[in-house]
This record gives sequence, C-alpha cells and structure tokens, in this order.
Amino acid sequence: MSSVLPTPSAGSAYRGPVRWPLSVEAYHGLGELGLIPERTELLYGQVFPKMPKSPLHRLLVLRLLRWLRASLPADCFLQSEQPLTFVDSEPEPDVSVVRGSEEDFPRSHPTTAELVVEVCVSSHDYDRDKLRAYAGAGVREVWLVLGPERELERFHQPEEGRYAERTVFSADAILTSTALPGVRIPLAELFRI
Repeated sequence: MSSVLPTPSAGSAYRGPVRWPLSVEAYHGLGELGLIPERTELLYGQVFPKMPKSPLHRLLVLRLLRWLRASLPADCFLQSEQPLTFVDSEPEPDVSVVRGSEEDFPRSHPTTAELVVEVCVSSHDYDRDKLRAYAGAGVREVWLVLGPERELERFHQPEEGRYAERTVFSADAILTSTALPGVRIPLAELFRI
C-alpha cells in the first residue's frame, strides 16, 4: 500500500499526520452535512464515538433520573444525553440539571449546568477526561457513578479548569448534592441489584 504522505528524510521535522481540531461550529456544520456519525461527542476539538450502553448503565441512569426528577428545584430542568456546548467541547452527559427552563434554549444548547452525572461502567478514563471541560464551563458539581465499584465520586468547586474538591462515597452513604441541596440520593438504593 502506498503512503499519501511523503516519507520523511532522516533529520526532517516530520512528526506524523497533523490533526486539526474542530470548533463547535465546524462540528455542527459537518454533522448537518452527515459527515460526522450521530453517536459522537466533541471533546477538546476532537470527535469521539459514544460507547454502547450496558444494562447496568441503563439501570443506573433510569434510577438517577427518577430520584432527580422527584427533587428537582422549580427553576431547573433535567435532561439526559443532551448536549452542553462549551468553548471547544460539546459533551452529552448521561444526566444534567440545568438552571432555567427548556424554553430558554430554542436556538442553542445550555453552556453550563448545576449538576452533571456520568455513569461509568466501562468508560472510567473517558469520563474522567471530561472533568476539565466541565470545570472550565463552570459546571458546579459532577458525579461519576462507578457502577462496578459501587461508589460515587463527587467533584465540586470548579476553578481554573479543575475541581477543588473531590469526595468518594461508598454504597452505604446518602449523597446530598452541594449544587442542589434538596437532592439526596440513597446510594444503597442506587446500587441495589
């Protein structure tokens, strides 16, 4: 098979193929043209395929949606696997709680959230990579629900592209949200199988 790129000579500055990061606008444009598969997310200017959902992942998301819906503040709305648009990223978290109403976003996606939840069954590293994007966009609180470990990691206090606080909760804890104080999740019930 022949190479499209010229073969570098010894001592050349060639470092391999060049990647051009996509802007959010380019990502949308290419998606509208059908040039980007539907089940993707944009993170830090790179397009990533979304992983298939396992039965455990689906169960944990459905339980979280039920509990969050029951205690949602009146001035917030709940969305699942819907985009949040940041400077160079457009993740679609498993669950997000956004201040305002759905009617506030007829022409654009929300640009931050009060709470984002990522359920990690086999995607731990990938979901951890999103933390910098969430913190940079001012998402007040992020939960990583570690299904196989039966633990939940809570990140809050975003500052300078990272979270100042990280707390790990075991399956016997009752989690109270820092961003939404009325939200309490009994982790024993969440992780009950």
